[in-house]
Order: sequence, then C-alpha cells, then structure tokens
Amino acid sequence: MRNPVAAMRGIVTVLNTPFTEADTVDLDALRRNIEIALEAGVAGFLVPAMAAEVDKLSEAERLAMVRTTIDAVNGRVPVIGGASAADAESRERAARALIDAGCPGILASIPYTDDASYERHVRALADLRPGFLMLQDWDFAGYGLPVPLIVRLFESIEAFAAIKIEVVPAGVKYSEVLAATGGEIHVSGGWAVMQMIEAFDRGVHAVMPTGMHAIYTEIYRRCAAGNRTAARALFEHLLPVLAFSNQHLDISIHFFKRLLWRQGIYPTARVRPPTLPFDTIHMQIADELIDLVNELTP
Repeated sequence: MRNPVAAMRGIVTVLNTPFTEADTVDLDALRRNIEIALEAGVAGFLVPAMAAEVDKLSEAERLAMVRTTIDAVNGRVPVIGGASAADAESRERAARALIDAGCPGILASIPYTDDASYERHVRALADLRPGFLMLQDWDFAGYGLPVPLIVRLFESIEAFAAIKIEVVPAGVKYSEVLAATGGEIHVSGGWAVMQMIEAFDRGVHAVMPTGMHAIYTEIYRRCAAGNRTAARALFEHLLPVLAFSNQHLDISIHFFKRLLWRQGIYPTARVRPPTLPFDTIHMQIADELIDLVNELTP
C-alpha cells in the first residue's frame, strides 16, 4: 500500500490565528508566518486546529484561513484542513468546505463511544472523497482509540492514511500503531512536543508543534541524519520554553502569539476570550523565554 502522505516527514506546523487590534483575522500576517515556516523547511501545515482558537472562529474565518494557506503554500507541502466540530453534521459540512476549497487532506476528531458508531462517522467523511483523511486520536485522560479499530479502519478505508496521536501515554501508542500497521499508516504526535526526541526514536513520521519553525526543523534534521546527540542538545536548550508553554493549551497560545508578535510576524499578541489569564508575571517570563528562542534560532 502506498500512503499518499508518506513523504510528509518532520515538522507539520499548527498555525496560530493572527488577530488585528480590531479583532479581525489578519491574513497577510498569516502569509508571513507561512512563508517563514516554509523557508525553515516544515513538511506541512495544519489549519485551523486547537492552537488556532478554532472554537472561537466563525466558519467564514476558518475557511478564509484555509484558503489563504493553500494559496500561500502553492503545493509545496501538504495542507491539512481541520474539520473537527461539535457534531457529525457540522463536521461533515466543514469537511465538504475544505475539500471544495482544494485542501489536500482533512483532520477530524470524532468522539469515541463504540467501534460501530465511530466507523460510521469515519466512513461518512471518507465518502466525501478527501485527498487523505487524518484522524485525531485525542484523549488527555486515557489511551484513546483501540489499536485493533485503527488497524481495521486503515486496512478497509482507502482515504484513511494518517493518525494524529494525542493520548496518555503517547509514546507507547505510537509504537503499537506503527507495529500493527507495518509502519504503513502515517503517525504524527500532537500535544507531545515535550517528548519530541522520544517520538522520533519511536519512528513517528511527524510532530505537530506551533511556532519556532527553524528550531524544530533543525532538531528533526539532526535526528534524521542520525545525529541524535546534537538533536538532543538543541532540544534540551529549548526545555525551559516547553515547560512554560506546555502548562496548558491557553498558555501555549498566549506564549506563541506573543513570540510571533515580538518577532514582527503578527500585528498583535491578541487571544480571543474566553481564555485563561496571562498576567504581567507570565508576560515577563515569556519575554525572557522569547529572548532564549531568538538566541537558539539558527
């Protein structure tokens, strides 16, 4: 079986949403971020996802971000459109819009209750004929989808080519899914950047962090070249940043938007409410860590 996204290896960046002072989406700033990421060597883009504050975006804003990304990328790497939604009807509507916009692939998070209902929802998305379908195996309190179900769906649904694993513990799940599919399914890590070296040790195809494109791609290049010691050295220099930003998704969004603002890429560090507070002490620490990021950037 030839996986259509087999070549998508390394860093697939998840784009934050840039907001103006008037709280509109700044598509020109998004283009700047995309171009910088491409110059750094990212392998793909995911938009919009949780890091994009997707639940706070209108359908029109979501689609505008996707269309802008597809246009800016211009076929250089895959663009994965986020089709996750609160219910099946909304999810399928979002998927149709992404496919119609020319998105090469779609990502969907489908709540799991039992194998049969989950498979029905997956097949409904596959019937829309996306270029490829990536499922989000998301469970911050448990082990997520049963591995035998993942294998059965991968073997029987042609569109299902990739899975984004975000479970506890993610590392063992990476290895089990890769082993059970003979390494054929594309496996990426999501909320697991703290275990990036472990992920590459286990053979994942990609990880999906936010921002810091040049640092992340350099870590991957060192791993891919067999220079694990150098990859780990750079990664360990980055750990204070990851320890701070990974406290909570909201803190991560605040931090990386502040980074992009400080770097002159985004016009503001604005985060739409509701969100956890990001106070003056947070900002002080963030600014210290942003200085570190800028020092580490190749």
